[in-house]
Amino acid sequence: MDDPFENGSDRDDDLMRDVDSMKPDSDDEIPPTPPRPSTPSFLHKALPWKPKVRLKDLEMFLDNTRSKFVGFQVKNDSNSLAGLPQPIHEGVKVLKQHLYISLSELQIKREEEIAKNPLSRPESDVPSTPAELLYQAMLPNLPQYMIALLKLLLAAAPTSKAKTESINILADVLPEEMPTTVLQSMKLGIDVNRHKEVIVKAISALLLLLLKHYKLNHIYQFEFMSQHLVFANCIPLVLKFFNQNILSYVSAKNSIPVLDFPSCVIGDQPELTAETMENGDNQGYCWRNLFSCINLLRILNKLTKWKHSRTMMLVVFKSAPILKRALKVKHSMMQLYILKLLKMQTKYLGRQWRKSNMKTMSAIYQKVRHRLGDDWAYGNDMDARPWDFQAEECALRACVDRFNNRRYGSNGTDPEFKPVDNCLQSILGLKIELQDEFIYNYERWLEMEVFSHQIDWNQVLVH
Repeated sequence: MDDPFENGSDRDDDLMRDVDSMKPDSDDEIPPTPPRPSTPSFLHKALPWKPKVRLKDLEMFLDNTRSKFVGFQVKNDSNSLAGLPQPIHEGVKVLKQHLYISLSELQIKREEEIAKNPLSRPESDVPSTPAELLYQAMLPNLPQYMIALLKLLLAAAPTSKAKTESINILADVLPEEMPTTVLQSMKLGIDVNRHKEVIVKAISALLLLLLKHYKLNHIYQFEFMSQHLVFANCIPLVLKFFNQNILSYVSAKNSIPVLDFPSCVIGDQPELTAETMENGDNQGYCWRNLFSCINLLRILNKLTKWKHSRTMMLVVFKSAPILKRALKVKHSMMQLYILKLLKMQTKYLGRQWRKSNMKTMSAIYQKVRHRLGDDWAYGNDMDARPWDFQAEECALRACVDRFNNRRYGSNGTDPEFKPVDNCLQSILGLKIELQDEFIYNYERWLEMEVFSHQIDWNQVLVH
C-alpha cells in the first residue's frame, strides 16, 4: 500500500517546479505589485489667496525691531539683520517671500528720481497711448468734467429730491402732452425710472474705466482724477446713493419686456396692456442696477485704498451701517467690495462695534485678502491725527502738481533747466524778423541808444 504522505509530497514538488518554470529570467519583467490602498489625504484648510506685503510694511517692521533690539535705525536698508534675534530673521524671510511691488510704487520711485536729478535722469519719451492722449485732452478741464458727472449722478440718484435737482435730466423723456390714461402714466413712470438707471449705469462705468486706465498709464494721473473726485464730494454722494433700500433697488422692475430688444422686433407684437407691462420678466434682479452698485463700490474702494484721510471720511459719514445694510444683496462680487470697505475702517470704529458685528468680522476674514502684519481686526491707530491726514493729502497734491507741470507744462520742460545757447556764431546767425516800425526808426534808435553814449568796447569784450 502506497504511503499517502509520500504521494502528496511528490505532487507538491511537481507544483513547485511548474511555478519555478513560469518565473522570468529578469526582475524587469516581473509585473508590478498592485499598490496598497493609501490612506485618504485631506486637503489642508487655508484661505484661498496668498497674502501680500508692501516694501513699506517690511521697512516699518525692520525699523520697529531695530529700535527695540539694537537701539538705532538704518535708513533704506532691508537686508542688514545684525544684532537681531533668530525669530526676527525668520520673520523677515517670510515677509520677503510675500513681497509685492506694484507698478504704482515703481512709477512713484521713478518720479522721485526725476525730481532729485532733473538733468542726469530726465524722463524719456512718453508713449502716446490712448489713455495718455485722453489725459492730455482732459487735463485743462478735468475738474469741471468730474463736477459735471457727479452732478448728473446726483440728479439721477433714487434718493435725490425733485426740488434739489439743478439739472433737468428728464427733458428728453417727458412728452409735450402729459399722459391722460392710467396705461400711459404707467409707461411714462417706468420709462423715467429706466432713464435714470441708464444714466447711473453709464456714469459709474465711465468713472471706473477712467480710474482704471489712468492708474495703468501713470499713478499720478489716477491720483489727480481721484483728488478732484474727492474734492467734489464723491464719497458722501456714493454713500447717499447706498443709503436707500438697496435690496429693492437691485430688484427693481423698471423695464417693459415686450418693448425691449429683441422682443419688440420678433414675432407678433402683443397689445400693450397693464398685464403685459408687468409680466414677462422672470429675473429676480435688475442686472443694470446691480452693475451700477458694483461699479460705485469699486470707485469708492479705489478712492480710499491706502488713503487714511479718505478712510476717516468713511468713518465720519457713518458708512458702516449703510454698507452693512447693503450686504443683504446676495451677490458675491458686490459683497466682496462692501467687505473691503468695511475692513479698511474697522480699527477706527472701536472695540464695541467689533464685538457687536462679529458675523461681519468673520465674513471679512473669510472673503477678503489680508496682508501679513495687518492689524485691521484689533488695532487702534492712536498715533494718527487729523492734521497728519491733511499733510498726507497736501504732499500728494504737491507730487501730482509737480508731475503735471513737468510733463504737460512749458512744453514738457522746466524753464529753469532749459538749455541756453551761448555760442556767438549761432546767435548772430539767427534770422530774426523785425517789425516795420523798428526798421523805419532804426537810424533814430542808433543815434539815441548807441552813438549818444560813450561805450568802452574793451570793457564790453572783457565781460
